[in-house]
Amino acid sequence: MSMTVLRNKLGSQGLEASQQGLGCMGMSFGYGPPKPEDDMIKLIHHAIDSGVTFLDTSDTYGPHLNEILIGKALKGGWREKVQVATKFGVEIVDKIKVLTHGEPAYVRTACEASLKRLQIDCIDLYYVHRIDTSIPIEVTVGELKKLVEEGKIKHIGLSEASASTIRRAHAVHPITAVQLEWSLWTRDVEEDIIPTCRELGIGIVAYSPLGNGFFSLGSGIVAKELPDTDYRKVLPKFQPENLEHNKNLYERVSEMAARKGCTPSQLALAWVHHQGNDVFPIPGTTKIENFNQNNGALSVKLTPEEMAELESIAEAVKGDRYPPTFPTWKTANTPSLSSWNVE
Repeated sequence: MSMTVLRNKLGSQGLEASQQGLGCMGMSFGYGPPKPEDDMIKLIHHAIDSGVTFLDTSDTYGPHLNEILIGKALKGGWREKVQVATKFGVEIVDKIKVLTHGEPAYVRTACEASLKRLQIDCIDLYYVHRIDTSIPIEVTVGELKKLVEEGKIKHIGLSEASASTIRRAHAVHPITAVQLEWSLWTRDVEEDIIPTCRELGIGIVAYSPLGNGFFSLGSGIVAKELPDTDYRKVLPKFQPENLEHNKNLYERVSEMAARKGCTPSQLALAWVHHQGNDVFPIPGTTKIENFNQNNGALSVKLTPEEMAELESIAEAVKGDRYPPTFPTWKTANTPSLSSWNVE
């Protein structure tokens, strides 16, 4: 089941994108070894032909391999059909330690390098991947503003930013989108971050809307069977002591999906879409059939009662989002500009 994907305004700064995007990370990084390049280019072209034109990547995926892949996929007239979102500012060390970089010189160098790898002249949406908490956010966004003025990027985004960081960044240059993890089993952003984005007219890009593949693979996921190159091996929800419990949750979602005549992943994705037209989920996949299934989620309609039933099932999830060494919006506050001495 596939259907036309509507385009919508992402944020209030003029960017238009497909209401559902394509997370490209898993093609090169994060979920086992990189997938065959030709197959991934075919998948990207199939996505674009199906109306999914909002492609999400980062310089850290690989590192660099994913941007190179997208650059190859966009040759030959495909560039004009898509909105390319990429990110900078993260360096992953030993799989579980994340270093962040928000220095102006780093911002500029990273942008130039991404443009080269993507083989494009301008990035549609450029995110701060994780907030560098040693530097005022105004300093990082100040450099991004210069890159907008120079025509190297069109729109600025933040990923995993706290409400106060979002406000401070937005005061320097309008923020188009905030990327955050939002799914049936990850809802901590609803209290503070989502209302802040809505108040400021900032679009919401939901990553891992299928719970890192949990709602597509469900009880087929057993942490010990994942390859060492799969980052779910370190995620708390996938640890054996939590996974056994979480599998029951999957079974209950499956039962509800069977009643609705859809798959568990379509049900989970439809739940994210029902949060509002300002929410753009970016499910990732490496298979055309899974992509088509994700597209089918757009035609799944949920009543308020069904939404509440899903939420009550998912409330029982066990395990944090990330290990303690991973930075998230909860630890994303930066020093004030007045307290920061420029050397």
